Amino acid sequence: MKVNGVNEKEKNTVEVIVEVDAGTFDQALEKVYRKNRGSIMIPGFRPGKAPRKMVERMYGASVFYEDAINELAPDVFADAVKDQNLRTVGQPSVDNVDVSDDKVLTLTFITAVYPQVTLGEYKGLSAEKPVETVKKKDIDQELEMLQKRNARIASVERAAKDGDTAVIDFEGFLEGIPFEGGKGEGHELILGSNSFVPGFEEQVVGMKTGGEKEIAITFPEDYAADLAGKDVIFKVKCQEVKEQILPELDDEFAKDVSEFDTLEAYKKNIKTRLTKERADRADAQYKDDIMKQAVENMSVEVPDAMVDQTLDNMMQEFYYNISSQGMDPEQYLGMMGMNVEGFRESSRGTAEARVLTRLLLDAVIDAEAIAVSDEELEAEYARLAEQYGVEIDIVKKRADADLLTEDLKRQKAADLICDSAVEGAKTPVKKAAEKEEPAEKAPAKKTPAKKEPAPKAAEKKAPAKKAAEKKEPAKKTTKAKKTEAAE
Repeated sequence: MKVNGVNEKEKNTVEVIVEVDAGTFDQALEKVYRKNRGSIMIPGFRPGKAPRKMVERMYGASVFYEDAINELAPDVFADAVKDQNLRTVGQPSVDNVDVSDDKVLTLTFITAVYPQVTLGEYKGLSAEKPVETVKKKDIDQELEMLQKRNARIASVERAAKDGDTAVIDFEGFLEGIPFEGGKGEGHELILGSNSFVPGFEEQVVGMKTGGEKEIAITFPEDYAADLAGKDVIFKVKCQEVKEQILPELDDEFAKDVSEFDTLEAYKKNIKTRLTKERADRADAQYKDDIMKQAVENMSVEVPDAMVDQTLDNMMQEFYYNISSQGMDPEQYLGMMGMNVEGFRESSRGTAEARVLTRLLLDAVIDAEAIAVSDEELEAEYARLAEQYGVEIDIVKKRADADLLTEDLKRQKAADLICDSAVEGAKTPVKKAAEKEEPAEKAPAKKTPAKKEPAPKAAEKKAPAKKAAEKKEPAKKTTKAKKTEAAE
């Protein structure tokens, strides 16, 4: 393998031209032939017995090229990246494939690379940190939620109202024809929960046990493609109406829901807890504001590949979280009036903010020469072992030490930015370009900052998750022109 050139392209992408010698390419061809020869039929030969040269003569010399290139491309790209010390982002694509007469293979990859970050002010920033006072109504709301959580459910013969649970059968029709996913039986719908398509629950209000009704709604424009913006009719039958019977707020209630003997003692405990929660929330918002200022002050052009890769990770996390709760992710989105494409696009801003924050922290790590000692890494292993209730040796096996070290460095960088900040009025934005260019010149182009909270130590992911986040170029069918080597 020989790298013949690395050429800069637009928007933090590079072209990497790699030459694979004829011997290596021929080995890949032989491997593909042996893998597939059992299914190749050549007149006069039993299946799997036709020599490779005979197969190539019959079907053309390039019959195995595509599969052989697929075999080679991931490793060739990885070796080229290592050879050139490139810091790539996302997955590469193959822009061009050329095989010479003497079977020397040349692959041209296009890949995004880590962008250049120019830091602005990131130390000594300031922001306000107002803490909301806990009032009597806040305590009353907490108690009301506990009442509802401990309420008894009983059937009633009256009309359904907000807060009731309506047990319904329903079926949706588009232009008189039932549509997929629009039918349910014995579904317990809490009225006012907004868990169904907008306009549905409001029309169930007023129904009684045994009642039937046709409900007309219009699906949102960002719903699934075949139903987006369409007018539909739901035929609904109410099997039962249930109401919540709240328990009395007294000392017995306090004993049932807490370790306190009196309601007054429990109220004091609620106030103490809410006070701490609001102080913590104010501190988190303060750090968030400081981090956003630091992001706004830097200049960077973010590659689309970084945002797309972060979006992919977010979607995988969403699917995992919803599936682990026993729900179908796409059906869940449908109930929220969204489809997968719409949800992904609505998450792009969050993904961009995460990327910008990560770029900021990595730049601060370099600027401040932030390092993690063996003792600090060992302490993090111990913390994770305690958090997940496993032996420390198991954590060390599951966690990727390099990824864990990078996380600790980023946390140190975030702490440095926030610990150097002071409470007060927000610091005026001081972009990096303003320090380097005369006032009359236009500031350097930068990507607008998105909202992203400061990382917290408590938000560390499970060791197994970290190991899973390591990405390699995946194998995929490669065509002769503009075909992806990895996705």
